[in-house]
Amino acid sequence: MSNLFSISLSLFILLQSFGISVADVAQMDEFIEHAQYHSEQYGDNVFVFISKHYGELKADHDKEHQEEKEDHEELPFNHNNCSHIASVTVFVLHTQKQDYHIPELLELRKDHFFYQEPSSSIHSEGPFQPPRFS
Repeated sequence: MSNLFSISLSLFILLQSFGISVADVAQMDEFIEHAQYHSEQYGDNVFVFISKHYGELKADHDKEHQEEKEDHEELPFNHNNCSHIASVTVFVLHTQKQDYHIPELLELRKDHFFYQEPSSSIHSEGPFQPPRFS
């Protein structure tokens, strides 16, 4: 049961990463019906149908067939939910001049590292012992 859950969750995440939502999967029957309509009405094969609705011929097909606009809106993968396009980025330039102060070095020392013996009893026994001179 856990394998089935893992596989289904992985497929769900994979589909979401491609931008395919559950609504798109639910609209696949409308895709098939509209493809059959194009096959009967215009003699289009699957590749021409996909090109007319998702590819190079989309703009021309939308202009020529305004009566199918409602059917086109119900097709899967026609959603535009890209939220970062509508966001606005604002840059504010701060014009007030600030004086930057260079910190003064109080003491220049050659060696900055020193060992301070721990004051805790944990370090007196066990694996956390300080290094010793031999």
